[in-house]
Amino acid sequence: MIDTASIIATLETVAERHGDPAEKVYSRLFQLHPQLERLFVLDRDGGVRASMMHTSLECLIGVAERSLAARNVISAARLHHDGYGVPEGQFDAMFIAMRDTFRDMLGEEWTPATDAAWSGLLAEIAAIR
Repeated sequence: MIDTASIIATLETVAERHGDPAEKVYSRLFQLHPQLERLFVLDRDGGVRASMMHTSLECLIGVAERSLAARNVISAARLHHDGYGVPEGQFDAMFIAMRDTFRDMLGEEWTPATDAAWSGLLAEIAAIR
């Protein structure tokens, strides 16, 4: 069972204290998976990245809240991203980069309970096909 309150609290705290985390999330994503950065070569104004970040956040919250719609979005996105050249094994890299960035941003406030909530959420997302 996912601790939805912990997930929401993490997102709210990051937003309140640090603003938009997108730049840091993408920096981490591209550092770990440099081959993914080339997929954004035409995203000169950052609009695609912003949209993807927004959708990813909505999906995180949706899965945490047991939304069937969020699960359907993730399932469809897996197929679409394969067409963009994102291998199946790297689709979840965005969600992992988000979690790891949030963990770094929260520092000591990232508790074992928070880590367990995020691990459970990411495991559930990874199981969505």
